[in-house]
Amino acid sequence: MSITQRVQQWATFTRIWHLYDATWQNPFESAQLIKKHLQGLHKPIYHPLNDCGDHVVVINTKEIALPGNEWQKRVYFHHTGYPGGATWTLAWELHDKDPTMILKKAVYNSMDGNLQRRYTMQRLHLFPDDKVPTDILENISNQLRQLRPVPKRLDKYSPDEVEKFPKIMNWPSDYILR
Repeated sequence: MSITQRVQQWATFTRIWHLYDATWQNPFESAQLIKKHLQGLHKPIYHPLNDCGDHVVVINTKEIALPGNEWQKRVYFHHTGYPGGATWTLAWELHDKDPTMILKKAVYNSMDGNLQRRYTMQRLHLFPDDKVPTDILENISNQLRQLRPVPKRLDKYSPDEVEKFPKIMNWPSDYILR
């Protein structure tokens, strides 16, 4: 076996650490992309009973964007196992309690039918902001592309860029803003 074939084989069987930024991303669409890498569906050696998936580190989970009025309408169910222990929590309340939980539940539910999803979920690392421990950052070797582009916020533009932006009209010099 040549050196290049050996390296190619090592790269196929190793667990790669991927970084995904969830800023302004739909968690249900992101879950499909994350699931693909957690289960190893992108690898040529994939088999449903083979545990060949990679690690995925997701940052900025508190900045996710649910479509439409999902923040008010989507409900998450939880049962403690005791009589009367059933609770239904709205998405915005769950997100306030734990900013990583909506994306975690979306990824878990996207792997429906996977016999190893509890063990696969152990390779998912969720962080509400961009503060990731250094021991995890040292392992990351790939970045997953975001599904939708994130627009630049207005307060992130410099005064020079704002001044150069084309204007529809110029206000009169004696105009008073109220």
